[in-house]
Amino acid sequence: MPDVDDPELLREVSVDFYLDGRSKVEIAKERGLSRFQVARMLNLARDLGIVRIEISTPPHLDNSTGSALAQALGVREVIVSSGGSGTSPRDALARAVARTLVDRAEPQMTIGVSWSRTIELAAAYIDQLPPCDVVQLVGAQPVEGSGNSLEMIQRFKSLPGVRTWPIWAPLVVQDEATATGLRAQPQIARALERADQLDIAVVAVGGWSSESSTVYSNVSKSDIADAAAAGAVGECSGHLIDVNGQLVPTALNRRIVGVGLDQLRRAPEVIVSAHGAAAARAVRAAIRGGLGSTLVLDPAAAAALTEILRDESAAASVD
Repeated sequence: MPDVDDPELLREVSVDFYLDGRSKVEIAKERGLSRFQVARMLNLARDLGIVRIEISTPPHLDNSTGSALAQALGVREVIVSSGGSGTSPRDALARAVARTLVDRAEPQMTIGVSWSRTIELAAAYIDQLPPCDVVQLVGAQPVEGSGNSLEMIQRFKSLPGVRTWPIWAPLVVQDEATATGLRAQPQIARALERADQLDIAVVAVGGWSSESSTVYSNVSKSDIADAAAAGAVGECSGHLIDVNGQLVPTALNRRIVGVGLDQLRRAPEVIVSAHGAAAARAVRAAIRGGLGSTLVLDPAAAAALTEILRDESAAASVD
């Protein structure tokens, strides 16, 4: 008769049940035990620490960080992306942006989509939307190793039931007169006017640095210097914002072919995507300026934003 208290037998029975998925009846029959003895042995294995059961929420389902950030910022929701092994932070973020847009989209909505490396990647993960209008919010922004907003709007155009409103122009042009002329072109003007009726806008917010903003790398050194001197801390849809999320009045802003920040603020839902710790300060500024209702952040951006809010809280308690 087997010794039901033998630690090695307890381990073997536990492996049979927990790892190999065998039933108590099967184990009992093979080892000359009763089903009730097997049940007792499994309980004893847990009591002795031979079996340790851990229950936890997978990182991609753990929303505690997002909930805390949403409450502190006063926004509808903060989603912190998380991918499995082999998934880059940007890819995981793009998937989260795609899921968020699909979850929010409803038939006959007007959805505005800005451009960023993350949003472009997110578009590739959207296979279906309800019948709706998708408005391109900014002109094309070529970036090495990536596509641009023209390719992205074509992706949306391929979805059944989706009508698109493209902007066939660069995001940033050389002078204000050219930008004014392009914005007056009939097709571009119609797209910009349609942006007055947005139900949802999807935008990216980046810090004003080469690491965080694609616009930064596509303008002159004098533009960069002027922006810094004027107090720019971030960029949204090509427009520079200060620490309070307000438009920074520089010549660069007047050379943008795209929607204005006030149009974004009027949208009932603005989904803000941010990648990397360098974007956190700009995200905080955007929320101060009313430029976001739902945030989709990668872990680095979420951690940096949490630290910013902690510092603000500490400073307020001292005051």
